[in-house]
Amino acid sequence: MNTPKPTQGKLQRRQLIAASGLAAGALALPSALKSAMAQTAPWPNKPIRIIVAFAPGGLTDSYARLYAEQLTAKFGIQAIVENKPGAGAIIAIDAVAKSPADGYTLLMTTSGTVWQNRVLYSKLPYNLDKDIVPVAFFPSGPLVVGVPEKIGVNTMRELIDYAKKNPVNMGSYAPGSYPQMVADQTNRNEGTKIVTINYRGESPMWVDVAGGQLQVAVGSYQSFATVQSRGVKAIGVTGSYRSPKLPEVPTLTQQGIEGRLVTLEGGLPLMAPAGTPEAVLRALSQVAVDGANMPKAALLRESFAIPNKPKNLKDTREDWSRDVPVWIKLAVDLGIKLD
Repeated sequence: MNTPKPTQGKLQRRQLIAASGLAAGALALPSALKSAMAQTAPWPNKPIRIIVAFAPGGLTDSYARLYAEQLTAKFGIQAIVENKPGAGAIIAIDAVAKSPADGYTLLMTTSGTVWQNRVLYSKLPYNLDKDIVPVAFFPSGPLVVGVPEKIGVNTMRELIDYAKKNPVNMGSYAPGSYPQMVADQTNRNEGTKIVTINYRGESPMWVDVAGGQLQVAVGSYQSFATVQSRGVKAIGVTGSYRSPKLPEVPTLTQQGIEGRLVTLEGGLPLMAPAGTPEAVLRALSQVAVDGANMPKAALLRESFAIPNKPKNLKDTREDWSRDVPVWIKLAVDLGIKLD
């Protein structure tokens, strides 16, 4: 049986219906395209937040603000610095760890808060091994051990002798940070009872050294220099080499202070939520590397007496794998607990 062929009228009606369907599809296409484009839009296309774990002032904040300028210059987008101090950097780290892994929320903090804190605290609201990843590492240079001139000590050994006879409070820019570990190691090795006083950054700590509320503090050269003229003296520097700004001041190791801790140099890691695309991490890291060659970055390093430049993503990861276990072991050996 032969099927009747459609008449010309029926063909025209079918063509009209098909054309209507195509038209409807064409009308719907722009929104679908917009959705697809939104998912694959080139990064960055909106402001980037850099959350700093400390108050304004000091090296961490200075690096973050310089890096924000570099991001803006490189990509033509606004980069915003937000200071979220408190709770030993837990507030800031938690905010970043729980942000989308899209390259628009970054963390600037001290190495201790993302290295030692995993063993210094029994419980954290995030997993430092899984929730955040390094992007770049900004060196801190040798840290200065400073004391009020009026206590009459000139070396770390003299400070230790002083601490055996007098109450001594040491300023630290964050709980569990490098200064606190130095104080605890000194107490353990020398039998002193140095008490660590934690601040939300360096500036108020050094002000209290100048005012006599603290007998010693450890921090960046530039922050120390702001109170040097107010009767604060450098009696040593940490790390494996002398500060370019204080060549006459010996390292703690050169003064006979033993322990792996005093030879190490921490720094300021730039971090992102885990899962951030690899291409974005590389781009963010490269901004830090390229920006280090700019005059303003050189001026910052000169001001803080930092001879080294930030490293790229590959080198940062290699250093991270090598150094973090060392710092964690030191914290475990000291037995410090912050909760």
